[in-house]
Amino acid sequence: MEKQELTRLLSLMFQSHPWHGVSPGLLAPQLVNTYVEIVPRDVVKYELDKPSGHLRLDRPHKFSSLCPTLYGFVPQTYCGTRIAQFCMEKTGRTGIVGDGDPLDICILTEKTIMSSNFFMNAKPIGGLRLLDHGEADDKIIAVLNNDAAFGHFEEINDCPSGLIERLTHYFLSYKQLPNDAPRALEVTHVYSRDEAHEVISLSFQDYRETFGEPESRIEELRTLLRA
Repeated sequence: MEKQELTRLLSLMFQSHPWHGVSPGLLAPQLVNTYVEIVPRDVVKYELDKPSGHLRLDRPHKFSSLCPTLYGFVPQTYCGTRIAQFCMEKTGRTGIVGDGDPLDICILTEKTIMSSNFFMNAKPIGGLRLLDHGEADDKIIAVLNNDAAFGHFEEINDCPSGLIERLTHYFLSYKQLPNDAPRALEVTHVYSRDEAHEVISLSFQDYRETFGEPESRIEELRTLLRA
């Protein structure tokens, strides 16, 4: 009862950290609670400020390339050793590491959403295996749950091929300046829903290994308050 009361008071007094303080959902990885950082209208790149949990403007886009979908991350995920190992198993390559960020997700919806910094339920249907200078940087592809246009999609093959090509082009090109040397970016695979579920599950394990069990934090806080 004391633990429940402490949880209730904290929820009334403080806003949860979008990465660490919010659950990915009871139905994950089949349906994931997702934090949205960027919408397709954004001409600047927003990114979560990890220490504070607030959304910050990371940088302006230098060119006209805009993210084709809603874009964000799955809470309480981390791309660490398990994600890297899985990537090496699938690609047959060595020396890959996780990118050290929460797991990225792109969400398809027919709706025009004007601004970011919110949560939504998304249904993963596949993913892109992106390698960025030897770092595993997977992009889960999902649909807004119950979306009128995309909500019936169950597999990545349900998406028009042009949409997947557009996403691939965006991630391979949006950081590339005309006069710079080509960046070491590569999408090695477009993978299925089942593989996306496996990637999400591995990122949960990487998170818990790196940051501890989220369920134990209230007890840890209570212990500190008593000290």
